[in-house]
Amino acid sequence: MSLNCSSVDCLLEQYYLSTVYSLEFIFGILGNGIVMFGYIFCMKKWTSGSIYLFNLCLSDFAFLCTLPLLIESYASGRWIFNESLCYSNRYLLHANLYTSILFLTFISIDRYLLIKFPFKDHIMQKKLMAVTISIGIWIVVMLEIAPILFFIELGNNSQCLSYGSSGMASSSLIYSACLSVTGFLIPLCTMCLFYMKMVSFLRNRNQQLTTSFSIEKPLTLVAVAVIVFFILFTPYHIMRNVRIASRINKWKLSDEAMITINSIYIITRPIAFLNSVINPVFYFLMGDNFREMLLARVRHMLRVMKCQCVYKFSSSHQESRDYSTDS
Repeated sequence: MSLNCSSVDCLLEQYYLSTVYSLEFIFGILGNGIVMFGYIFCMKKWTSGSIYLFNLCLSDFAFLCTLPLLIESYASGRWIFNESLCYSNRYLLHANLYTSILFLTFISIDRYLLIKFPFKDHIMQKKLMAVTISIGIWIVVMLEIAPILFFIELGNNSQCLSYGSSGMASSSLIYSACLSVTGFLIPLCTMCLFYMKMVSFLRNRNQQLTTSFSIEKPLTLVAVAVIVFFILFTPYHIMRNVRIASRINKWKLSDEAMITINSIYIITRPIAFLNSVINPVFYFLMGDNFREMLLARVRHMLRVMKCQCVYKFSSSHQESRDYSTDS
């Protein structure tokens, strides 16, 4: 091992991060690969919701591409790649986080509009508008997280330090707090607002209709989405700001307190990025007929493969019979 690692936070980086990121990479590639296959080969009619979901998948793939380098660096205890890869790796990692948050937010808005206006397209549900919003999200996030490049740095032991553990703490804390508000808190409140409007609308509609319809499934989906959003992203944003604040010299925290804060911060990091593994669930639950189209495509491929196998077996058997007859 190239780095003498004995403190709790150091051991967490070496074993916890490398293990969890490895699992996220495996299951994330599998889930998002299935989703990408479905959108490329199965999606015939694109809607505003499918455009947001497809961009969410692209964002997840960008994050998953950063994991092999991080896994190797945490497992070995040092960054063996060039410095530019460190910057680009951290940049893409945060780009995934905040584009995912925004796309999930606009998906919640799209679901609400779809329920409220089921027989006509709202202007927000036009495909051109969805494409424009998606491009705008990518541009806004890329500009929003650009200052991170000024704070990311290589450590004394040639480590590609995380954003919360690098850079000038006082300046970084101001930017981190602003990023937490604009990139996480405001989208979270927006998502909660539209999901609450969705719940209220469904309940009112159920009371107005003479024949009640089940609202259990959409309400359950609403609750799960908000809870997952809150659980995954909140601990990370809290601990990132606490970690940066703990590095400000005027606080003068003990070594034990610094290690404890950093350890909790390390634990929350892969939890936040777990969204790349969970997001494919939303494709099956919220995608417009996505599950049915994907399963139909898979069944078609299986039938084709079965027919090909039967044909090859029959041809081989016929050739064997012809050879025996000739003999």
